[in-house]
Amino acid sequence: MYKYNDFDAKFVARRNAEFRDQVARRIDGRLTEDEFRPLRLMNGLYLQLHAYMLRVAVPYGTLNAAQMRQLAMIADRWDKGYGHFTTRQNIQFNWPKLTDVPDILDSLADVEMHAIQTSGNTIRNVTADHFAGAAADEIEDPRPIAELLRQWSTDHPEFQFLPRKFKIAVTGSPNDRAVTRAHDIGLRMVRNAGGESGFEVIVGGGLGRTPMIGKVLREFLPKRDLLPYVEAIVSVYNLLGRRDNKYKARIKITVHEHGIERIRTLVEDRFAEILGRFSGADQAQLAAIEAAFAPPAYIKAPTEAFEAALERDPVFRAWADTNLSDHRNPDYATLSISLKAHGKTPGDASSDQMRAMADIAEAFAHNELRVSHEQNIILPHVHKSNIPQIHALLREAGLATANIGLISDIIACPGMDYCALATARSIPVAQEIAERFAEMKIEHDVGPLKVKISGCINACGHHHVGHIGILGLDRAGVENYQITLGGDGTQDAAIGARVGPGFPADEIVGAVERLVDAYLRLRTSRDETFIETYRRLGMAPFKAALYPQVRADAA
Repeated sequence: MYKYNDFDAKFVARRNAEFRDQVARRIDGRLTEDEFRPLRLMNGLYLQLHAYMLRVAVPYGTLNAAQMRQLAMIADRWDKGYGHFTTRQNIQFNWPKLTDVPDILDSLADVEMHAIQTSGNTIRNVTADHFAGAAADEIEDPRPIAELLRQWSTDHPEFQFLPRKFKIAVTGSPNDRAVTRAHDIGLRMVRNAGGESGFEVIVGGGLGRTPMIGKVLREFLPKRDLLPYVEAIVSVYNLLGRRDNKYKARIKITVHEHGIERIRTLVEDRFAEILGRFSGADQAQLAAIEAAFAPPAYIKAPTEAFEAALERDPVFRAWADTNLSDHRNPDYATLSISLKAHGKTPGDASSDQMRAMADIAEAFAHNELRVSHEQNIILPHVHKSNIPQIHALLREAGLATANIGLISDIIACPGMDYCALATARSIPVAQEIAERFAEMKIEHDVGPLKVKISGCINACGHHHVGHIGILGLDRAGVENYQITLGGDGTQDAAIGARVGPGFPADEIVGAVERLVDAYLRLRTSRDETFIETYRRLGMAPFKAALYPQVRADAA
């Protein structure tokens, strides 16, 4: 993984010192809250419903054990003993005191971490496929490109005050695990007819109150042209993007209002201008970055113990079936640690659990962890011989839930329990759904099913791209939950369609249960997933199951 050089360390130290002074001036009254707000947002500090919240960057989701232990220490010393891992591959601390934030930032810097550009109208944390560098289906590891983009975008003088926040996602695999089509810029690595690797460039994706799937701007962009081309896109958006209405300020609206053809023309013209003075990344610098992401030194060991554990232990087998993925090295697997234990808050990990994951990564997984956009933790490189022991340690830490990709592996925003913008709760709904299907003991029979919940129309829970999406709204002071079906965040990305009227809080879990019951009746085999059944049959049978009283009244 990437290690800070002298410039990185000095840059972060300088920013932290500046913010320490800004905090002191806010506390003694020399800065008003209105004056302080843009300064704190530039350093990832939000004012939420009950307290400040600090969002810490985890670039492209990659951590080492020392960094995870430091996050645990921060949770114990300055928060309430836990952290919340997010869909942006970051971690949030929900209860820091303003006076403590400068010390937290200095503690992060001690392990080469920061909170810069995790908020504000700038280029946010660049995200990537959480299986990057390990996936069997990968063309190339996209993380060197993500790191290159991070370095280019950090404190970029032209792009610190964009019309609105800006998000970039990168994947190196044809199977899109980074939701690239729902980002302002999505980069999907592809090969051209000559076998050269480059990127399909997608622009104008995004969720929120106006969800849109991104459009292809370039079918193939050589890697050497990536930085000037991305700079051309962002500079065109910086000029065209609306500043009169924040709800219409994202690049998706810019693309929608001007059309993809005009945007393409403007970007290509700007790209040609930029190439005259900026031909792209220094190749020596890029080579140094790529060297930092070299594959680990894979171990050689027999895998019979793993195979034997699969045969003799049904609990281990059930967990392995859901939580292990194919690795490019056949003696290895990629291991997903669920942060979605039934009845718990999705994405939360206690400080003890963080330390347990750090210890496991250091001992058995080449000292590397990833944060997934689905709010879980990944050990990308695990030799199969070590997996039974890892499973035992995860069970001791309460981290061995066997539900990756299943109905209880729910993405949920903090909702009205924390967020000042939320209009309904998300966490209790996620907990109740998970507990209901755990009690019924059918989630493994149901199979892959993406449920995503947002507590307001800002869609931080990505409900638009859930197979079952749930949106919590306020209806005359009462929480009401709308359901969408058919969303997809993969290479076949789609925005879910709203089914009909919403449900009160005490009926939403039953509504989800009726949808699942309908799917189990309608599927052609156990191999046909929920989304495949929905695409085959359409909305009608699911709507009929969801609103049985309407059907009865019509009869």
